[in-house]
Amino acid sequence: MAQNEGKRLAGRAALRYVEDGMVVGVGTGSTVAYFIEALAERRDTIEGAVSSSEQSSRLLRERGIPVLDLNATGELALYVDGADECDPHKRLIKGGGGALTREKIIAAASQRFVCIIDPAKRVDVLGRFPLPVEVIPMARSHVARAIAARGGQPVWRDGVVTDNGNWILDVHNWSITDPVALESELNQIAGVVCVGLFARRPADVVLIGDREMA
Repeated sequence: MAQNEGKRLAGRAALRYVEDGMVVGVGTGSTVAYFIEALAERRDTIEGAVSSSEQSSRLLRERGIPVLDLNATGELALYVDGADECDPHKRLIKGGGGALTREKIIAAASQRFVCIIDPAKRVDVLGRFPLPVEVIPMARSHVARAIAARGGQPVWRDGVVTDNGNWILDVHNWSITDPVALESELNQIAGVVCVGLFARRPADVVLIGDREMA
């Protein structure tokens, strides 16, 4: 299956979880773009969407889907987003597009998290894709040293500023066998805003193409 076809199938398959009257949490990235395209067919049956990035907000508005504020909507029934990696326990690495903090907030506020991926994103152990860590700019070097002391190789994503005004370190050379523990540990480093491990709150459903992962 071609990668783009896998993304398109996954984006369209996620529509089956969208119910009339919903406010839908919407993530960021190339696979989510296919979901937004499909969601536009249902724009008259849903209340709107809560978006995880300025990029997705623009795509939603272009397709006539109202973009709502999470503070006003309260808890969401559904969040649909992609991932950079997914392990057999539906734990994820996310943040390749730089929207990890808002994505994690929406995931935490949602009853059901449906993750849509193409087959290439499926791995046995997380870490082949560099782990994004969003940091306060003044803490970049401090956080990088703390990560290096734990065996990771942090690389500053130079020239990238998140929608929150922060910077990103991409951590290479980690085989993440206990993502829940690592997520908790990294969150304790002063200056870390968010870690791109979605392990404490993994996906509830993973669609690989149009098929649900067991």
